[in-house]
Amino acid sequence: MDGMKRIRDLQAGMADRNLSALLIGYSRNILYYTGTAQPSWLAVLPDDCTLYVRSGLDFARNDVFIPREKLREERRLERIGEALSARMRGGDRRLGVEMDILTAEQFRQVGKCFPGFEFVDVSSVPLDQRKKKEPAEIEKIRKACGAIHAGHEAVLATLREGITELELAAAVENAHRLAGHEGIFFIRQPDFFMSRGPISSGPNLFRISGVVYTITGVGLSPSVPAGPSRRKIEAGDIVIVDIPTLVDGYHADQTRTYCLGKAGKEIRSLYDDLRSIADHLIAAIRPGIAGTEVYRIAVEKAGELGRRETFQHFGGGKISRIIGHGIGLELNEPPILSGYDSSPLEEGQVVALDLHMLDEKLGVVKLEDMIHIRAEGNEILTPTPRILFEV
Repeated sequence: MDGMKRIRDLQAGMADRNLSALLIGYSRNILYYTGTAQPSWLAVLPDDCTLYVRSGLDFARNDVFIPREKLREERRLERIGEALSARMRGGDRRLGVEMDILTAEQFRQVGKCFPGFEFVDVSSVPLDQRKKKEPAEIEKIRKACGAIHAGHEAVLATLREGITELELAAAVENAHRLAGHEGIFFIRQPDFFMSRGPISSGPNLFRISGVVYTITGVGLSPSVPAGPSRRKIEAGDIVIVDIPTLVDGYHADQTRTYCLGKAGKEIRSLYDDLRSIADHLIAAIRPGIAGTEVYRIAVEKAGELGRRETFQHFGGGKISRIIGHGIGLELNEPPILSGYDSSPLEEGQVVALDLHMLDEKLGVVKLEDMIHIRAEGNEILTPTPRILFEV
């Protein structure tokens, strides 16, 4: 990998924003631009860059795909400010920082250590650059998808009457870990918390926590009210498993729906229609289409199938206008497929189509797959069969 190309692309956009320098501190962006997640600050000038490693320098030297001479060990932010100030030419001093990541206290420290600078929010710049995945990134995502498939196989081997949601989730998580899952996922929200991922069954499918806007599960206690509970799964229950993986820094996100025993005709019809909407979208998505248009197509198809009142609903009149999201170094990242985001999709992006049906009389079904957008036809990256599983 040409490690400096990503930084050169970053530098190319600095002139458009009239920036004197950038200060990148978020671990996922540090990883993207340098190859390490050791605690660091990446200082970028229009013609140079330095990775100031706060701790773990020996690890960082082995990790990075940028030249090692770009690394410095430095724990004190004020010294980084002094070094940048010494290299500033005349004119305005505009420093780009990730304001959506910095806490108020961190921002105060940056202001103290970079006196005389005007601060500009550049949070969206790395996110925009990261939207389009390079071939090496796609291969890492494939590995994460392989790990998530191992979790599906664990469901088939473990799901039985009397097992708890927690026991099932533990089997899935164990399979993920043995397949290379790094045991964490990243969502770019302050104070975000959830278990290792949503899993729910039976009546818990209708109990939607406010923690995250999906079929959540209820969790083990009010402390973390999402994820598996100690409810015992019963014959005839629908079970939804939506536990993501992270392999070599890249995420996979997949949801499959299972029935313990034979699925009823009405539930099968509900799932078949959901699958039809997903298939329709996968065929319709193409480079240049806006996220809002993808959402419109989904709603229109649901209406044709007579499912408008169940598609993306959460009961009680609540509805989600988000049907998918980008995925990569973070579990949820731009682009967002919704009724709100009109930005066009591009070739090379990877999106997770996250679709469900909720009928308060019949039940809940869900299907989520990762789609690699390609001009010659989209590729489904998640390898697990896209059927309603009867176990």
